[in-house]
Amino acid sequence: MGFRKDFVWGAATASYQVEGAAYENGKGLNIWDVFCKEPGKIYEGHSGDVACDQYHRYQEDVRTMKEMGIRAYRFSLSWARIMPEGTGRVNEKGLAYYDALIDALLENGIEPYVTLYHWDLPYALQLRGGWMNPESPKWFYDYAAVVAEHFSDRVKKFFTINEPQCAAGLGYLTGEHAPGLKVGAYDFFHVWQNLLLAHGRAVQALREHAKGPVEIGAAPCSALYYPETESAADIEAARRAMFTIAGDTPNDAVWNIAFWSDPVFFGHYPEGTQERFGKLLPPLSQEEWKVISSPLDFYGQNMYNAVMVRADEQGNPVRVKRAEGFPKTAIQWPVTPECMYWGPKFLYERYHKPFYITENGMSSHDWVSLDGRVHDAARVDFLHRYLREYRRAAADGVDARGYFAWSSHDNFEWSYGYSERFGLIYVDYATQKRTVKDSGYFYRETAAANGENL
Repeated sequence: MGFRKDFVWGAATASYQVEGAAYENGKGLNIWDVFCKEPGKIYEGHSGDVACDQYHRYQEDVRTMKEMGIRAYRFSLSWARIMPEGTGRVNEKGLAYYDALIDALLENGIEPYVTLYHWDLPYALQLRGGWMNPESPKWFYDYAAVVAEHFSDRVKKFFTINEPQCAAGLGYLTGEHAPGLKVGAYDFFHVWQNLLLAHGRAVQALREHAKGPVEIGAAPCSALYYPETESAADIEAARRAMFTIAGDTPNDAVWNIAFWSDPVFFGHYPEGTQERFGKLLPPLSQEEWKVISSPLDFYGQNMYNAVMVRADEQGNPVRVKRAEGFPKTAIQWPVTPECMYWGPKFLYERYHKPFYITENGMSSHDWVSLDGRVHDAARVDFLHRYLREYRRAAADGVDARGYFAWSSHDNFEWSYGYSERFGLIYVDYATQKRTVKDSGYFYRETAAANGENL
């Protein structure tokens, strides 16, 4: 047993990270356009003004992805490219770009998986309070309705919000990401509530305005955990660590997966939330809970690494210190392929939804060698190890529907600028020349074999 015959082998990007054309054809400003102008926020003052220039080079990129055996492309729409002020007026040239991209994908046998929001809020809405404004879920509904009405004749798979944990935690708690705010606990919980409501309102808009049946999911990230041994005690400790909020601050909550996914799938707070944060939580009506828990068709999770835990004498999870010299990627993230077995297993047991890995990959020290190739052996090994664990999860009963490599192309890596390379395709940012890396060819072979080569 392994991956199902119709398993989806895909790759993913985000609009601000690849498109460029930041000020062309009527696009409005978004919060990253503005944030990147602030001194000291982005590595060496980089920005996504040009990025991979996919706005102009999408045809080449789609052809290359086809040659690599990529069968699905998960990309996000730029809200400000479609609705420059965030609400009201629709930019027809923005719609036309995504029409052209979607048509090119379909012509090349690549299914589009559209993400509505990957962190690039229209700046006009940020001036009105952004995700702190209680009207923000309505704004998102209206935007999702435009998307559904225009694209659902060709797009059948949608994600609402990519990694709301980062939008809230890095954008509003630490200030590392746009809009660069450091709000207090009370305001943070309002942001959290508004993002949950926006997700639910978008699900409603997609279903109400789509031209035919569509499938909808979310794409969160979270802190992941795996057991030191396969003893029952250690497994249960890892499961508890993954779904239990461990402290009393917003930072303890924001990276906990149950904090975001329990409301969406169960229609209530995870256990202990009221006791920990009750005085800070905005009241939610039964109707609002119904919106938040609007039914979804599948579950997506972005996965990169995890923490090993063991059970203490009382069965509580205890973090296991990593050994000296533990393997790390170029961005200093630990290499823990175990997360691709235990993460899907725990999530599928809890939420019982068809499952996708919506992002997985690594930053590596890549360059074009003298022979004109990019020999990223570390990434090849990383993919081999991680995908093998995911296949084991599928064989053990997880309804694994697909995998999206992060990323198809090297791109603008948020506060890291262009200092980190995650792509299967190397991008020379000075010339915009693309070079498929060894990992891209390995991925092509793996997709062709449906993982049987692992």
